[in-house]
Formats: sequence, C-alpha cells, structure tokens
Amino acid sequence: MGGGDVASQIREHMEVIGADGVHVGTVDHVDGRRIKLTRADSGVGSHQGHHHYISLGLVAEIESDKVRLSANGDVAYGMEEEE
Repeated sequence: MGGGDVASQIREHMEVIGADGVHVGTVDHVDGRRIKLTRADSGVGSHQGHHHYISLGLVAEIESDKVRLSANGDVAYGMEEEE
C-alpha cells in the first residue's frame, strides 16, 4: 500500500487495531506521514493526556471503519511517538 493512498483512506474516528485485532487507538487525523490518535484514547499512566502518533508505514490495510496495522497491538504501542 502506498503512503499517499493510505492517508487518503483514513478518516477521523476510525479505530486503529493491531494485526492481532487489539485496539491501539482512535484516529484524530493524519499528520504528514503519521496518524495522530485522539488524546482521550492515548494510553494510561504517564502516557495519558499526550498525543500519540503511529507511522503510516505500519498500516497494513483499511477495513471499512478500521485501520489495521502490520504489527501486533503491543508492538505498535512500543513504536508510537509522543508529543
């Protein structure tokens, strides 16, 4: 899947899931080559209240209202960027 094609298919409020079906987050919007996740769905503990980003390079496919990643949910959490 090419990065530009993927970005155009991702919409606000889509669920982001890992390859294993685990919920990773909810799309806020696409920011360049990254998916910005909603703040309300951005982890626990010290991760709460931060914006998290997932690289478009991790997107395996778009399934109706879901963004499926090529990595399992726990791996994707480790690859997130925080701001």
